[in-house]
Amino acid sequence: MIASTRNTSLLTRSAGAVWHPCTQMKQHEMLPLVPIARGKGVWLYDFDGRRYLDAVSSWWVNLFGHANPRINVALAAQLETLEHVMLAGFTHEPVVELSERLRALTGNRLGHCFYASDGASAIEIALKMSFHFWRNRGCPRKTGFISLAHSYHGETLGALAVTDVALFKNTYTPLLMRSTQVPTPDQRRAEPGESPRACAERCADALERHLERHHAETAALIIEPLVQGAAGMAMYDAEYLRRARMLCDHYQVHLIADEIMTGFGRTGTFFAHEQAGITPDFLCLSKGITGGYLPLSVVLTTDAVYAAFYDDDVAHGFLHSHSYTGNALACRAALATLDIFEQDRVLESNRIKAAHLSRALEPLARHPRVKHFRNLGMIWAFDIETGDPEFSRKFYAAALDKELLLRPIGNTVYFMPPYVIAEDEISLLAERVLTLVDRSAAGTT
Repeated sequence: MIASTRNTSLLTRSAGAVWHPCTQMKQHEMLPLVPIARGKGVWLYDFDGRRYLDAVSSWWVNLFGHANPRINVALAAQLETLEHVMLAGFTHEPVVELSERLRALTGNRLGHCFYASDGASAIEIALKMSFHFWRNRGCPRKTGFISLAHSYHGETLGALAVTDVALFKNTYTPLLMRSTQVPTPDQRRAEPGESPRACAERCADALERHLERHHAETAALIIEPLVQGAAGMAMYDAEYLRRARMLCDHYQVHLIADEIMTGFGRTGTFFAHEQAGITPDFLCLSKGITGGYLPLSVVLTTDAVYAAFYDDDVAHGFLHSHSYTGNALACRAALATLDIFEQDRVLESNRIKAAHLSRALEPLARHPRVKHFRNLGMIWAFDIETGDPEFSRKFYAAALDKELLLRPIGNTVYFMPPYVIAEDEISLLAERVLTLVDRSAAGTT
């Protein structure tokens, strides 16, 4: 069959030429790559027409489905005028409009946008900008950074330095600057009888004790607001963010909000930090910013930070760049994404879909093998009690057989579907995941 031949050919060529990310390539001797021919809505299709419901939004980037017609039209129109121009010494309409609209979404409190191509690059920018701010302000000792235990902020060297996932970090430790981790308010780690809020307060007390001793040499605290992704979708109470903001203000330490995953409606509000009623000093965005179409990231910051670099001395400027900074096509995709949010009242419709999916998942939440079932906005997660070190790989493979793209983090299974998921697709997802968990409990996954 022609389609099967194309599947096989693409698998062979990819295995021989493409070094895939976050992957031990030898595992694909037993678990073949999945060749994708096209996408439509929440579905991905291979060359045989076999489909997979993209329940993880292709690594958390896709908001409004694959091949979204409105984003397609916006990109096609942009192609007719400008694909890219260097942003050093030049500017263009899409990047200006996008910056203005992002600024407005922060209530004009974060009014300056610095662009890059991916989330890790945005983290690098925020870290460098914070360090350089303190140097420009005559505080050269403030060079340290704090992050939460089990945090993940990316895999470039600066971002990896403030990451606390041993699998990613340990090999490269000799290359990394040192950072400090403080206790995570992950509600799964609450002490017996302790509420999520009390857990957040206890962990904030630990942060306070650290800052009391080390604020003079600390530039910034970086956190994933409300949900720590790579920690297994660890969710925590917004009180921690409120306390962190107050402590950073008191001890003159920057607060960096890594909303690369949590931004653009994933937690139920447009930005997760809104649920704490705070504004960070730096806001890092990527992933969903273009609806999953093109690489783009941005760091938004305050007038005070911007002013620290505005000087006649070139060395006081923020001398950082990426070749594709503020790419016109990517900015146009981001603008089309923001248009959909506004025109379709997405946050409101998501609340209805979230309630429907939560109801559909109620049997799963009660399953004896499931622990810590949790939901925030359009993110669901639960932990499976298992002693099998191969659980993640086996569950992923079994899900593919059920037409589902799921990618467990350790023993945590999570859903983060595109916002266009329909009721029948929600029902299909819930029913098939319940079947997979039953099979896992029976040892047949």
